[in-house]
Amino acid sequence: MPGISPLVSLATSMHAQPGVYSLLLGSGVSTGAGLPTGWGVVKQLVARVAALADGDTAVADARADPEAWWAQHGDGDLKYTTLLETLAPTPAARQGLLAGFFEGEDALGDRISPSRAHHAIAQLVARGSVRVILTTNFDRLMEQALEAIGISPQVIARPEAVNGMAPLAHAPVTIIKLHGDYKDLGTRNTPAELATYPAEWVQLLERVFDEYGLVVSGWSADWDTALVEALEASPSRRYPLYWDERSGRGETAKRVLANRMGTTVPSESADDLFESLVENLEGLDKLSAPPLTTALAVARLKKYLPDPVRRIDLHDLVMSAVDEVAAALSDLIEIERIDWAELDALYAERFTLVEKLSALVAEGVWHDTDGTHDQLWLDALSRIIDVAKPSESAMARPTFVARRLPALALFAVVGITAMRRGREDMFIKFATAVQGWGVVRNRQAFTAAHFVHYWRIAEEEWVNGLPRWEGRTFQFPVSQLLSSSIRPWFRDRVPDDTEFTRIFYDWEYRWAILVVITQGYRGLPGGFIAEWSWFADALNAEVRFRDWREHTGDEAWKLFFDVHSLTVEDGLLRVRTELERFRVG
Repeated sequence: MPGISPLVSLATSMHAQPGVYSLLLGSGVSTGAGLPTGWGVVKQLVARVAALADGDTAVADARADPEAWWAQHGDGDLKYTTLLETLAPTPAARQGLLAGFFEGEDALGDRISPSRAHHAIAQLVARGSVRVILTTNFDRLMEQALEAIGISPQVIARPEAVNGMAPLAHAPVTIIKLHGDYKDLGTRNTPAELATYPAEWVQLLERVFDEYGLVVSGWSADWDTALVEALEASPSRRYPLYWDERSGRGETAKRVLANRMGTTVPSESADDLFESLVENLEGLDKLSAPPLTTALAVARLKKYLPDPVRRIDLHDLVMSAVDEVAAALSDLIEIERIDWAELDALYAERFTLVEKLSALVAEGVWHDTDGTHDQLWLDALSRIIDVAKPSESAMARPTFVARRLPALALFAVVGITAMRRGREDMFIKFATAVQGWGVVRNRQAFTAAHFVHYWRIAEEEWVNGLPRWEGRTFQFPVSQLLSSSIRPWFRDRVPDDTEFTRIFYDWEYRWAILVVITQGYRGLPGGFIAEWSWFADALNAEVRFRDWREHTGDEAWKLFFDVHSLTVEDGLLRVRTELERFRVG
């Protein structure tokens, strides 16, 4: 049986103990940003020397085989460090020579910017997983990636700066640039400069290697004698050493790994290593996180909603709430006999079950004014309707049909929110595009508007008999049950009870239009009808609907009536005629 992947072990350890791992980054981390490796710099410098010495033919020969060309025309062994020392004998000269490799554009003409690895490491810092970064690179890409997400790192690029730095545990992140910064005259490049470290560097490295675990990436250990010595001299083994496989293949690296009992991590590149590490940590977050409260879930939704990069996170957040409701409904056991008090508690439990999901979808619809995420809200209702489908053996039981209450609540919340945000088109689509199945044996499909129709939710006597009403009865009891149950969810946006009732009635009237015109039922026994007396020519909700259309230039409902070959006026008159049967004197 294959063992556990080292990447899994690293992610698990880092997740359990955030902040105890440091990173050691070499040139391989910056290659993804378009910066050349040390050997890449060598090839370009040899080509420049060849161009000055012998012209275009020599340049082609030098690029094809820089070692052979240098052996014939250069002085000494061809190495990155010795070549720099030969071409630029002083630190100032080397700074000027190297600047061209770290600024401007890469080989494709794109501006040099942080690589995927740099951005992934910045995410590790942001989540608190990493607080110390050692690097042999003298570019500034790591700093740029951190600053892009609002983190200002403590950067130590000179040994003399060690004494005045903030303690490692107190800084959000500390970048220790062991070879300096390419704009700093103290940059280390040559063998002599890399053979020994100042006392300040040695003491700082002793502390890091003693107190922190280490993840090495993009560093071969071939040239940095002093750094290798510091790593091998550290006696501590309290936290593991991990080294990416690509840069840990050399003899020196193997020796260090054996000495430190380190582990190689398979990876195609530094980009893949650190992105995979971030992905694994986020996966562990989800496994270990406690259930989200409604308030925290809504806060995350507000964060994800406007960010196209977090689209999958938004989907997972909403659908996880959907799955919670679906799982609870799927696990229900039907009760053969139930009394009024038990039924009352059952109804309350069904509405509570969908409270978090309703809050998420209401917040999403409220802010998603351009309909970018409409399909997500449609998918949520579709799933809840799907788990509420009826069975032939339990069609008339109060406990079974109560399975539809979460779907009814979600249907109402979305409809009311969409109406208040001017998204009438969204409510129409929501009510007519989503379908649910009727009786299993004939597999009849109903639109959402018909699937959660009040007559499919409960018998009037079931609801009127609930103890919560204290003996009071209602002409439209299911409407009363719905409005009173979802009222608390709108308290923040609609504090006034009278205003909420008007909004609820206006939404019910729109629902009634859909029910009548699509010919599923002859009307909807909603509370809005109670506003209609024998002395009025039209329902109050109808009057408000007409006024609203006149002031807004509505197109959504006009299109709806057009689809059914009706003018708006003819359609509204048909609705009024069908609703006459519920009219109260």
